[in-house]
Amino acid sequence: MNYRKFGNTGEQISALGFGCMRFPEYEQDGKHFVDQDKVDEMIRTAYEKGVNYYDTAPYYCNKNSEAALGRAVKGFRDKILISTKLPLEVCRKEGDLRRQLETSLANLDTDHVDFYHFWGINKGAFEDVIMAQDLLLQAQKCKEEGLIRHISFSFHDAPLSIKHIIDRSIERGIPMESILCQYNLLDRSNEEMLAYAAGKGLGTVAMGPVGGGRLAAPTELGEKLTGKANLPTYALAFKFCLGNPDLCCALSGMQNLDMVEKNTDLASDSTGFSEEEWKQLGESLEQLKKFNELYCTGCKYCQPCPANIQIPHIFNMYTHHNVYGLSGHAKWMYGEYVKKDGKLIKDCLDCGKCEKACPQHLKIREELRRVEDILSKL
Repeated sequence: MNYRKFGNTGEQISALGFGCMRFPEYEQDGKHFVDQDKVDEMIRTAYEKGVNYYDTAPYYCNKNSEAALGRAVKGFRDKILISTKLPLEVCRKEGDLRRQLETSLANLDTDHVDFYHFWGINKGAFEDVIMAQDLLLQAQKCKEEGLIRHISFSFHDAPLSIKHIIDRSIERGIPMESILCQYNLLDRSNEEMLAYAAGKGLGTVAMGPVGGGRLAAPTELGEKLTGKANLPTYALAFKFCLGNPDLCCALSGMQNLDMVEKNTDLASDSTGFSEEEWKQLGESLEQLKKFNELYCTGCKYCQPCPANIQIPHIFNMYTHHNVYGLSGHAKWMYGEYVKKDGKLIKDCLDCGKCEKACPQHLKIREELRRVEDILSKL
């Protein structure tokens, strides 16, 4: 297993982290249970192969993940790092953070959490809940008591909000120590902010390294980008994440033993991408997009559409199909968009504002008709 310095936390973290939100489950008498025997085998195998970072949360696996993880690591708890999370909706009054933390500690059957995350926050939640209730101070008090070792946050918002959260916590005198955010080969929007976080001494962890499964399917993407015919897409995705010098760990929600063995092998591979190769891969991806006959850069100058057609989103679905070879996922994306009453070319007001605003001078209305027809037939 490869290990990295985890920011300024003083920890060494395995390049692969075990996400505990997809444990195998079963239902009995209307209740949901984790298959503990399978979880024990998966966790034990990951540990023996060098994984030392395990990420769970109170609501994962029908609220059974924390307890399942706690049981699985009982024999080696002191040799690993456990991360869990604070759901902000439980924080309504003084002491709620500590009560939730104590519940998680009881579930995990441990006396401390190594990384305690403010869960899935955005700029608004940070200001309106965390800062308004001074939850950083409450977390710091728990840290001083030894219940928390490091204060962290997981993130879902516009990338620049990462800078705001980091800077404001530093101003408060209780800096965030690590961040968990979305990052993968197809979604690099947080790349600049990962570099910012690393520069401020935070440990950095990527969720969704294989794009929520999008990059797990066999495609020719690896060969297109690297010229290597036998490079599986999921391996390409992991190598890309782990090639980023500002990223410490790729967190994978593993569902079975086969995934554990494949992913640990990848994270132990000494032939991963160098920083230079990582940069070249990113540049190759951008060049590959340009060979798409529909070169939408996603700049969103065509938005908002008076008819509320999500033009860049629809064109991005087509890119998944036509450029990346992820046709199954493109079909799913289109189906979800239609299911949620997403507006299509049939709803177009024919005003032409999008085409006047497009820097690429795309014939957007014509392309929407063509693309929607292809996506609807996948």
